[in-house]
Amino acid sequence: MAQPVSRRNLLLGTAGLAVGTAATGGMAWSALRSNAPSGPDRVMASAAEVAETERARRARGTGRTVRAALTAEPTEVDLGGRIVRTWAYNGQVPGPLVRCTAGDRLEVDLHNRLAEPTTVHWHGVRIRNDMDGVPHLTQDPVRPGSRTRYSFTAPDPGTYWLHPHVGLQREHGLHAPLIIDDPGERGDYDVEFVVVLDDWLDGAADSPERVLELLRPGDMHARYRTPVQAGRVEDLSASWQYDVPAELADPPPGITPVPANSRMASSVEYPFYLLNGRLPTDPQTFRGKPGQRARIRLINAAGATAFRVALGGHRMTVTHTDGFPVEPIAVDALQVASGERYDVTVELGDGVFPLVGVAEGKGAQAFGLIRTASGAAPRPSVQPAELGGELLRLADLRAAPTARAGTGTPRTSHSLYLTGDMYSFSWRINAQNYDHHRPFAGITPLDVRAGEVVRLEMINQTHMYHPMHLHGHTFTVRAIADTGGRSSARLPEGTRKDTVMVGPGQRLTADFTADNPGQWLVHCHNAYHMATGMAAMLSYLR
Repeated sequence: MAQPVSRRNLLLGTAGLAVGTAATGGMAWSALRSNAPSGPDRVMASAAEVAETERARRARGTGRTVRAALTAEPTEVDLGGRIVRTWAYNGQVPGPLVRCTAGDRLEVDLHNRLAEPTTVHWHGVRIRNDMDGVPHLTQDPVRPGSRTRYSFTAPDPGTYWLHPHVGLQREHGLHAPLIIDDPGERGDYDVEFVVVLDDWLDGAADSPERVLELLRPGDMHARYRTPVQAGRVEDLSASWQYDVPAELADPPPGITPVPANSRMASSVEYPFYLLNGRLPTDPQTFRGKPGQRARIRLINAAGATAFRVALGGHRMTVTHTDGFPVEPIAVDALQVASGERYDVTVELGDGVFPLVGVAEGKGAQAFGLIRTASGAAPRPSVQPAELGGELLRLADLRAAPTARAGTGTPRTSHSLYLTGDMYSFSWRINAQNYDHHRPFAGITPLDVRAGEVVRLEMINQTHMYHPMHLHGHTFTVRAIADTGGRSSARLPEGTRKDTVMVGPGQRLTADFTADNPGQWLVHCHNAYHMATGMAAMLSYLR
């Protein structure tokens, strides 16, 4: 990933992907059958409807099969002068780039060399339900020492990524970029840079599991803090914290409104912030030529950090978010929440330029370089002026004509009240905690039927930001408002996304078409919030 990819090489396809060893068989379903609920007739991951939807995708596909192999294993990795013991795919962090073309059949063999079960979730891909990688809901976890094969048709071009959906495993370094190329793309860029941003503590401080233990018995101001050892900067942005309105609209019974003037706290502060697995003191360097058009694919793989991204000396033109094209818009900086992806293009200047991702509210940054000429590199703590310039807002984005969803009237509507507290560090949706081992225990599924237009209203009643991620679908953002009624924006042509940041006291409305049968999660992508049960289940009924 250190070198740029030329457009010519992109068009050559993915012949260089490794071919995995033979898998020991498909997904097992014994435990899933025992988890199946009684009552309404639900379309489970092993249902005929799921297989039929995949057959229809494959019939529209390219007919090609692309293969890759991933080994999840304990290893040592060099973060750029700091060697840590962690977990990784194929011995590297981030894991190897997996790449195919929309319509290809992607087959990835996973070998689990960890001491605990694992899965792979294909974040953002509108995948067949039995390949979605959610343990005990869409598959049995892959046991230690075992192998399995993920096989599915890649439906939509774009920037995606992959990671486990078991406990805090992605906090150990188990994640990798996934690029699905568009066969119809004009190719109006010369070089491509894939940028994975991450927060890091494994092997450098407490383990992720120990951090969660420390957070659980916390008080209202509970934080996990460890000294920032690299890339520390003065935090020039204050947008990560703001007043929350005292009155929240229509709270359900048992949910307490957020106090007035409450401030957002950052529950986890990390020793390191990484760009492509590198510390700011030994950064990743991307190389190009003056005047070239560069496409930068930004992926936030962090557990609990939003990054404000800017490239010194350049404005960025946003072209895609979460894989789908938008009407191009030029900005100085943009925020990328955990799980989000943005594609931007820039016209490269002549020199050496800092590519920075400020960890919002944490006084540190991830750092890389784009070099088009000789010369001294800027210091790792540099903060380019663009960080204080025009910042992209979600309301600024409009889906490109080719990405616009239908405007059908929603037939089903579900409200998701995002709640939780710092006293017990327990985070919930609709006052319920998702059980990762028994998905249907103690929660009320969000029922939908195939073909419906569904509306989700996400209402944040906490003082924390929550990056909300929907599996198996993309939604269109239709409205953004704070629940105090002080400001609102209606977005009739809102952008297509699968992950969106819902701010403190904010109500966000999104619509999607129920066209991918099965059982799907919608959850907060903060790893520690998700681990304590901040998830709900979107459940297809027959």
